[in-house]
Amino acid sequence: MSNQKQQKPTLTGQRFKTRKRDEKERFDPTQFQESIVQGLNQTGSDLEAVAKFLDASGAKLDYRRYAETLFDILVAGGMLAPGGTLSDDLTRTEFCLFTAQEDLETMQAYAQVFNKLIRRYKYLEKGFEEEIKKLLLFLKGFTESERNKLAMLTGILLANGNISASILNSLYNENLVKEGVSAAFAVKLFKSWINEKDINSVAGSLRKVGMDNRLMELFPANKRSCEHFSKYFTDAGLKELSDFARNQQSIGARKELQKELQEQMARGDPQKEIIAFTKEEMKKSNLSEQAMINIIWTSVMSCVEWNKKEELVTEQAIKHLKQYSLLLKAFTSQGLSELSLLLKIQEYCYDNIHFMKAFQKIVVLLYKADVLSEEAILKWYTDAHVAKGKSVFLEQMKKFVEWLKNAEEESESEEEETD
Repeated sequence: MSNQKQQKPTLTGQRFKTRKRDEKERFDPTQFQESIVQGLNQTGSDLEAVAKFLDASGAKLDYRRYAETLFDILVAGGMLAPGGTLSDDLTRTEFCLFTAQEDLETMQAYAQVFNKLIRRYKYLEKGFEEEIKKLLLFLKGFTESERNKLAMLTGILLANGNISASILNSLYNENLVKEGVSAAFAVKLFKSWINEKDINSVAGSLRKVGMDNRLMELFPANKRSCEHFSKYFTDAGLKELSDFARNQQSIGARKELQKELQEQMARGDPQKEIIAFTKEEMKKSNLSEQAMINIIWTSVMSCVEWNKKEELVTEQAIKHLKQYSLLLKAFTSQGLSELSLLLKIQEYCYDNIHFMKAFQKIVVLLYKADVLSEEAILKWYTDAHVAKGKSVFLEQMKKFVEWLKNAEEESESEEEETD
């Protein structure tokens, strides 16, 4: 037997046939556009017929591959070049969003066409959002009427949850903001959104994507003030939106103030300095004493690591609050502020279960420190308390309230005798 290795046979010749799956189809939306345009021209302005045509065409045409082309045609009548102009060399249709009537009813009917199409072909959802983002970046390339129609449609789609409010990021494009396009577009968009649903729908959607504090960015930096925003949208008939933005800015300012107070407490700054700073901020932000005492209470209770044992936390709380009684006293000069603080303490003790037994001792401490008056405590006990832990806290306070009432009666009888 030979030790020499046998040569393996080799295949020679050329391979002419490629498997179908190995072929990469060239991206060519021209033929796709021709089919869609032809179909739209045949159905005309009957939007029900358009919806049916699009539904049936999805079985024959590659919507997944040509989603952008499909949406370009439905919105602008043909494929859009960068910047928002229509490609000249291709067939267009006159039956599209941009050539439709500029009114809310027509835009609602168009929203239905898109809604039906995406419900039928779920995979188009992401592509549709991308399309809207792109169209918003192209706003300068459209006429004012086209922008208005797109704004109304977008507002309706947002109100009905067909697209996410994150698409509004496109409106913060520097050039669109600088030329006032973003703000004008936003007016039409929010009007149709609120008309379709309400301001709560707007607020909820914006919060969901973390854009509830970014509305001011629709204006250039030199006009980015609450006053300018408020006037612009109120004059445009959107007072509820300007109120919402003002409220959001106020919430943002309060959070910042609370954070700053906690830092001052953590550093151990003197209370006189903290009081002076807080009074200045209160004036600057136009906050009421009631709002301020709520912020102070939250800051005071957040700047310490609380013991998880019920029997130890009360002692810890009393020691801590005694330290900050001067600060609390400085912002409870009104009866309403005292009641606000009492309600805040009630809610805090209820929400933090290991504080449930500490409520009465905290109130007594603040009474002795002259932060809470007997009138405020009696008012809270009689009818100003909230439902949270009501029976537990009223029971805790029963003996102290009786003592307060007796002391009050004794004081009154002493006064009568003196008279």
